[in-house]
Amino acid sequence: MSTKNLNTYILLFLTTTIWGGAFVAGKIATTTLHPVSVAFFRFFGASLTLFPLLHLKEPNRPTPTRKDWGVLALLGLTGVFLYNIFFFIATKYAPIVKSSLVIAVNAPLITLLSALFLKEKLNGRSIFGMLLAVFGAVYIITNGHPSILIEIGVAPIDLVLAGACLSWSTYSVIGKVAMKKYSPLAATTYATGFGTLFLAPFALYYTSFTSIKMSGWDVWLSVLYVAVVVSAISFVWWYNGIQKVGASTASVFINVMPISATVMGTIFFNEHLTITHIVGAAFIFSGILFNIYSKQEKEMFPGANI
Repeated sequence: MSTKNLNTYILLFLTTTIWGGAFVAGKIATTTLHPVSVAFFRFFGASLTLFPLLHLKEPNRPTPTRKDWGVLALLGLTGVFLYNIFFFIATKYAPIVKSSLVIAVNAPLITLLSALFLKEKLNGRSIFGMLLAVFGAVYIITNGHPSILIEIGVAPIDLVLAGACLSWSTYSVIGKVAMKKYSPLAATTYATGFGTLFLAPFALYYTSFTSIKMSGWDVWLSVLYVAVVVSAISFVWWYNGIQKVGASTASVFINVMPISATVMGTIFFNEHLTITHIVGAAFIFSGILFNIYSKQEKEMFPGANI
């Protein structure tokens, strides 16, 4: 494994670990603020961080054409606006088990879309690794009882969950197209800017001065965390990973989020770490390792693709 790829895998792991911490920050921030308000402040803060950074780091970046603006706006629409709207509706009206499954379903969906539209090649080991990681995530989310998914059954809210999965997967796949011309920093910055504009009208409706005054330092610190660390820094790392190792390989790391959320919950909310979490984590890390080594195999033996 090259040092370059190793650094990319480390950043992808850190990215999804940070995203797991966003569940804790979001839980704190929404105690006084409406979820849509949190989403707006999150990406508005990220924009204030990213645009000056982009100007400083890439003063000679390409000027977007009309077609480019369309692609970049689509990134903001899918990964920032639609995903957040769908996800917040799901967390409010769907059982927690179902809304959490958005995390696990994203990985295979990104892999499928990458194979269909980006022509990313897969081999048997990478598929097996993905399935291992997804099973580990589902095992943690269902508290060791995956059969509960059958008992819950299908409901209309599942269409919203499907929308959340499809919007994030589309965002990840289109991002690979955008990065043929733009850097991960530029793609993330433009997407965040458009997403903030799309969220603004909804934030005006749902945000009140009373809720802002009631929000203490812990709420605004949580908003700052999801704005700068989650939405600015880690989103750039995510697109960097997609650019370097492909969307399908990067997507497997999404399954780290339930582990991170569990550990963060144990630290901040006195939740308990159980054998279920350990077993699920073992499946997730095994799946990630299978996927990484399958990629190395593919680079060494191109004919092994299926």
